[in-house]
Amino acid sequence: MSDTEMILSLKDVQRRYSQPVDFVERIGRLIKGGGPPRSVLAVAGVDLNIRAGEVIGLVGESGCGKSTLGRMLTGILPPTGGQVLYKGVPVETLSGARRREYELGVQMIFQDPFSSLNPRMRVLDIIGEGPVAHGLIKRADKESYVTGLMQKVGLDPDYRFRYPHQFSGGQRQRIGVARALALKPSVIVCDEAVAALDVSIQAQVLNLFIKLRQEFDLTYIFISHNLGVVSHISDRVAIMYLGRIVELADTDTIFSRANHPYTQALIKELPVLRTGRRQFDPIKGELPSPIDPPSGCPFHPRCPKVMDRCKVERPLLRAIHTGTVEHLSACHLNQETP
Repeated sequence: MSDTEMILSLKDVQRRYSQPVDFVERIGRLIKGGGPPRSVLAVAGVDLNIRAGEVIGLVGESGCGKSTLGRMLTGILPPTGGQVLYKGVPVETLSGARRREYELGVQMIFQDPFSSLNPRMRVLDIIGEGPVAHGLIKRADKESYVTGLMQKVGLDPDYRFRYPHQFSGGQRQRIGVARALALKPSVIVCDEAVAALDVSIQAQVLNLFIKLRQEFDLTYIFISHNLGVVSHISDRVAIMYLGRIVELADTDTIFSRANHPYTQALIKELPVLRTGRRQFDPIKGELPSPIDPPSGCPFHPRCPKVMDRCKVERPLLRAIHTGTVEHLSACHLNQETP
């Protein structure tokens, strides 16, 4: 599929953060001689194509770079390397009407449903301010427009004059969904959108996402650390580890024929309802620091199938043979196994 058929694409996208140098370190540099400041490569070269109308789940442990990637997709953070493309055109080259189309067309729902809402604003203004400011609706139509959106996300329109602190967590997340929908986007990046909610409320919000996708023909990038949640909503799943995608396939393939040892370990950690005892086998070790990542394959210090090659050579994300299904994995075992 060509770049022009993709609504969003990432080409070797990177995001690097420089470590601030304190006074003691500055003195040490003067004595021992200068050197490059320490930096963190939060996203270490990601290639990803997102088709219009699909839901792609982005999964990984905390600190793997998935939220940073989501912020680069929406333009909140600029990449320090590589390119983000919108409908085949690099975002940094967009201007005029095309730039406006991208900025309004790609919206984000944040993880914390409380801190992402202005506590001094009423719901009417939280949802209605954006479309009025961008000329999507007239100010005189704001109240009726907000009322309609609140009904679509399952909120009582009579609550439109309330403040965020007067709502529960699930209701606040629905306000965040309505605020994103208010700008009539084609793509919504959901950053851990249900992680802060109770399990029963998670199911309600997930069902809401599914309903809105069908009604508004939306494309979702659904970021989560929970594979179980992602399985209910995603068409494809990308597994991230230490700033890189290590496996990418459709949801059924990921759960039935996971290839990468990290993906297999994540699936083994999922709780299941079955008779008899099931031994819990967590992933050994901690996620390495992105300041000093391991050489070779970043997962090798925790991998039960590690080989000598894994410690010195980083595997590339390659297609593996699983019939007609697109299945990419970054593991040396695929080349070692006939």
